Amino acid sequence: MAPVNLPAQDTPQARHPLLTKLRNGFVAGLVLLAPIGITAFVFSWVFKKSGGILRPLFQGYLPEWIKPDSIIWDIFSTLVLIALITVLGLVSRYVMSRWFLKFVDRLIRSIPGVSAVYGAVKQIIDTFSTKNKNVFSKVVLVQFPRKGMYSVGFLTNEMVGEVQEKTAEKVSAVFVPTTPNPTTGFLIMLPKEDIIELDMTVGEGMKMIVSVGAVAPPWPPPLRSRRLQN
Repeated sequence: MAPVNLPAQDTPQARHPLLTKLRNGFVAGLVLLAPIGITAFVFSWVFKKSGGILRPLFQGYLPEWIKPDSIIWDIFSTLVLIALITVLGLVSRYVMSRWFLKFVDRLIRSIPGVSAVYGAVKQIIDTFSTKNKNVFSKVVLVQFPRKGMYSVGFLTNEMVGEVQEKTAEKVSAVFVPTTPNPTTGFLIMLPKEDIIELDMTVGEGMKMIVSVGAVAPPWPPPLRSRRLQN
């Protein structure tokens, strides 16, 4: 049986291709502008609501060229409100956190047995803090506690005053910490020629002492290795 060819449907789209293009262009433009329009509406609503909170406080100080119902005023009021909330948050965060930490510190120190462990751990943490690490200028190697036995220490200062006057030569102060607790140790004074300065950082030296030598920095340092290769 021969196929029957049906006549093409006479739709409005077939009759008016220009209208179809215009409709598709309108829908495409609406899709592009809808997010921008909704975002602008939301922010405008936020500015008006938040700006209205502070409007009575600064109404009399507005410049003449800014109208009371201007969006510029709403934006300015919103920024002021955000700044006040941020300042309040920062103040409460640091003030309350310090008070809370002090309260917890006193509470833990009042518990028998726990206070000793807590104090020791806190001393170790304080030793690694930036404030205390700045006391140590360099990591050094010294023969201690006897000649032929080497210990890692930290150069703290060149001695002055009475100690310097009563020694036969110029000496420097070296702190030799104990391991694995570097909060205790020995203060020794040695001539400069008896002190071997190391290239490792203070932090690397601390890690080496706390780990009882298990964690040692790489040698040569990566930067020096690249220089030697070049």
